[in-house]
Amino acid sequence: MTMNDHKETIFISGIDTDAGKSYATGWLACQMAAQGRRVATMKFIQTGCDGRSEDIEIHRRLTGTPLPEDYDLTTAPQIFSYPASPHLAARIDGRSIDFEAIDSALRRLSECYDTVLVEGAGGLMVPLTDEMLTIDYPLQRDMPVALVTNGRLGSINHTILSLEAIASRGMKLHSILYNTHFDTDAVIAPDTQAYMRAYVERHFPGTPFMLVPTL
Repeated sequence: MTMNDHKETIFISGIDTDAGKSYATGWLACQMAAQGRRVATMKFIQTGCDGRSEDIEIHRRLTGTPLPEDYDLTTAPQIFSYPASPHLAARIDGRSIDFEAIDSALRRLSECYDTVLVEGAGGLMVPLTDEMLTIDYPLQRDMPVALVTNGRLGSINHTILSLEAIASRGMKLHSILYNTHFDTDAVIAPDTQAYMRAYVERHFPGTPFMLVPTL
């Protein structure tokens, strides 16, 4: 999938399932819209829901405006009922993930919007099928990755592992979205943020390190 210079698609992933990806995706959409861009958000695979995407609803609460494409589930083209990794959720529901449907929905959004933010399911190494990991989806479609992280104990390890995976596959890191909502330890959080900033500056120079505030 190719985008012209004005169009862009960005894959939003996180260091773990509870990194706050949906919140960060909605926040980033607001920042880009404030710069005059037409922005759509998409949940490419939603698990733990039935007929609706809770993550898309979070996006819309933050942006304040539903999209026309929400109503026919273009922004959430694959929904599975069980709250598990996509490979297992699909197996439980007795159907396969339809990647053609996901790509078709993404093409439609890309035709109508300047930026499409594609929120992933869990972290980069979450399995989509028995052979395919989440990271393979943006890799195969040449999407840059915005990585959502935070200042909890263990986040440095999980962040660096995710960044190593991105680098080893030759992918582009769009940005780091540091979710300040999890800054609950006055000692660990500031040190974690400082360490991550320094690491990104050394290994991914020029990459924006964005603080996602608690609203």
